[in-house]
Amino acid sequence: MCSSILPIQRALISVSDKSGLIVLANTLFNAGIEILSTGGTSKELRKAGFHVQDVSDETGFPEIMDGRVKTLHPNIHGGILAKRNSKNHISALKKHNIRPIDLIVVNLYPFEQVVAGNPENETAIENIDIGGPAMIRAAAKNHDFVTVITAPEQYPILINELITHSGTSLAFRRKLAIQAFAKTSSYDSTITKWMTSNLDMGIYEKPKPNLHIHAQAIQSLRYGENPHQTATVFASDLSTVSVLTAKQIQGKPLSYNNVNDADAALKLVSEFSEPTVAMIKHANPCGVASAGSLSEAWELAYKCDTVSAFGGVTAANRVIDEDTANLITSIFSEVIIAPDATKNACKILSDKPNMRLLLTGSMPNPNDPSDQVKTILGGYLVQSRDTGFITKDDLKIVSKREPTQTEMTDMLFAWKVVKHVKSNAIIYAKDKSTAAIGAGQMSRLDSSRIAAQKARDMAQENGWKRPRTINSVVASDAFFPFPDGLLAAVEAGATAVIQPGGSVRDNEIIEAADEAGIAMAFTGIRHFNH
Repeated sequence: MCSSILPIQRALISVSDKSGLIVLANTLFNAGIEILSTGGTSKELRKAGFHVQDVSDETGFPEIMDGRVKTLHPNIHGGILAKRNSKNHISALKKHNIRPIDLIVVNLYPFEQVVAGNPENETAIENIDIGGPAMIRAAAKNHDFVTVITAPEQYPILINELITHSGTSLAFRRKLAIQAFAKTSSYDSTITKWMTSNLDMGIYEKPKPNLHIHAQAIQSLRYGENPHQTATVFASDLSTVSVLTAKQIQGKPLSYNNVNDADAALKLVSEFSEPTVAMIKHANPCGVASAGSLSEAWELAYKCDTVSAFGGVTAANRVIDEDTANLITSIFSEVIIAPDATKNACKILSDKPNMRLLLTGSMPNPNDPSDQVKTILGGYLVQSRDTGFITKDDLKIVSKREPTQTEMTDMLFAWKVVKHVKSNAIIYAKDKSTAAIGAGQMSRLDSSRIAAQKARDMAQENGWKRPRTINSVVASDAFFPFPDGLLAAVEAGATAVIQPGGSVRDNEIIEAADEAGIAMAFTGIRHFNH
């Protein structure tokens, strides 16, 4: 059985990321630890005044093939893999004049960063590290006796461990070994994904790689959707503009539901080029509007459902200004997310210290093709994101009456919003703002009726002469299976409808629209959102 605390006598350092290197080397030097190194790392350390032994001196063999082969040698891997409590292993070390290596400090060629720049295939392939992963895996396997460091952010805890114990503890080495295998697994997964997407397979079908999910734990949350559930936030891509990359300016820590709703809100407003505000409650929009200014958009979005907006998440696709900040603070909101906020706006929002303010710096790409992953019992469902987008030219007008220009504008607005509402989804829209929203019902007829009733409730609560669904347009995320849902929308005051079409009863639906004198357009695509 190995001792828990093991001293370090020799270290091998070979890193592409040189940050923190000199501080670490100084600690090792002061502890009397001998340093082996390679190539650029060796030059950097010598330049700083440290005595370093080249790996080529240890192996008796020069680096060859442009550095492709340097650490792949028994003198290196034998020194890493030898069990210190095995007489057989110790005998082999002595017989072949191999010296043990107690610490490996290796970070890999920056393959992910390189391919993010869309390089030539040859450049990408040259940035696939071979010796690094081999050493990391060897050290992680033999963690009873070897400490493995794979990233500069681990240097401070290693330094603290050396100062505290004059060596490293078994618990510490085990933790690092787990992180090391996670690192090489993620690295290989990235390479597999790039190769599958970029290399020509000729006559052979591209292989369908297994699903590999590698994500960095960002933080543990107090609980999940409910207090009896645990929850953690993980990040798989910190290069994408998202809730996870946003800077939190103020407010309490984010909850599971905050993150989920803020994500839904941010994705929705990213669809629009005009100043747009979306208010989200339980992952469903309760108000969305586009207008000439952000403050006007906020007021229109709020009018859709002043009850549900209370305690929700608000997203904007423009810099929050003073006027908008004053409106935001007029009600209770859990989270505000936007690209930025003016200095005065931030001061106004600070009057609500518990409200979370997240600034993303820019807007995410609504056409990001990255896959969506959903857990099911025993596995995962994976699909590409819904990036379906239509223009006026894509629509097929199936009614006798053509939509007016105003109706057409509102239909296209409503079609963008309906994609983000849980199915069955119905959107009433007017003046590029939602007039009423029906979400998540088992029947499309129920969604139509619930939305219309909410509009009547809003009119009564705010003292309006009539609900905003009067002279509105309607968007349905999937086809109307029967005329009843359409007629419910007409009864609520809708004058135009946008829907996918494709029902076996399309002719009945079109006939009902013509009898009601409304315009109707088919998109040819649907937007189920479960």
